Amino acid sequence: MDELPVGTEPGTGITTGGLARRIGVSPTTLRTWDRRYGLGPADRSQGHHRRWTAQDVAVVEEMCRLTAAGLAPAEAAQLARKHLEGAPPVVVPVPRAEPDPPLTAAALEREHRGISRAATRLDSPAVQTLLTEAVARHGLVAAWQEVMVPVLHAVGRKWEEAGDRYVEVEHLLSWHVSRTLHRATPAEPVASLPPVVLACVPAEQHCLPLEALGAGLAELGVPQRMFGAAVPVEAVAAAVRRTGPRVVVLWAQARSTASLPLARHLADTRWGVRGARVRPAVMLGGPGWAGRTAGGTLRPATLPDALARIRRLYPELTART
Repeated sequence: MDELPVGTEPGTGITTGGLARRIGVSPTTLRTWDRRYGLGPADRSQGHHRRWTAQDVAVVEEMCRLTAAGLAPAEAAQLARKHLEGAPPVVVPVPRAEPDPPLTAAALEREHRGISRAATRLDSPAVQTLLTEAVARHGLVAAWQEVMVPVLHAVGRKWEEAGDRYVEVEHLLSWHVSRTLHRATPAEPVASLPPVVLACVPAEQHCLPLEALGAGLAELGVPQRMFGAAVPVEAVAAAVRRTGPRVVVLWAQARSTASLPLARHLADTRWGVRGARVRPAVMLGGPGWAGRTAGGTLRPATLPDALARIRRLYPELTART
């Protein structure tokens, strides 16, 4: 026998609470949609214990899909009701103007809401589609700065305010952001050039910003070696000695993880033959380094700033851009 969704009983449909958990919206939101737009359960014969049929659920899911695509709730509700009447599913086109229109606060806010709603519903296909469309619409760097980072911060605040609830939402969103960054189409790196080493400092687990930088470097064709989260001191030092990078990027999200001795040690690391020994430029990324300095290190303020500074250290790439 097929399992029923959470909150259902055989032959009765799903409860409001069960439906809210299933699609990732609050019961209050469902009641508001019912009151304002008439998107409520058809079976109202059991007093306050109303049940949502499969057809009712399909309409609400259509409402969620349309609002995630950026439509206003009133317009989405009107189209969702047509879905109830058996009309074909509404296809919401993504604008593809050339050249792309300038980013506006209102347009960005619609994108943020759409991605946040899809993530809250744990709707992986919708999250991936919306993130991919953001990159196609704005470009990788702008999509990271203007779309991904604000949504990640908003979901993180919601998690903190809810007392450890919605952890699954943050994890799902982070995974899809990482997947989107990795799927960005890179240029072919110049293999003969020394790479950029990307590593989080020891005990630092937040590596999404490094992945964004890595994706940006891939677009430029800069070779790189990504070592990810929480790299031990000895491992970072060994990687630098073995790869001979032109730049080492150390990411620290929290002040408790930032290590100036490590930064100074890497900045002083040299290799090569006597008389022609070289050392890397060390770039300190992330808020953990705020207010801290290490002689000779670079401190970019944003992803575009970091890419521009690294780009200047690779004059060989001039002919490619």
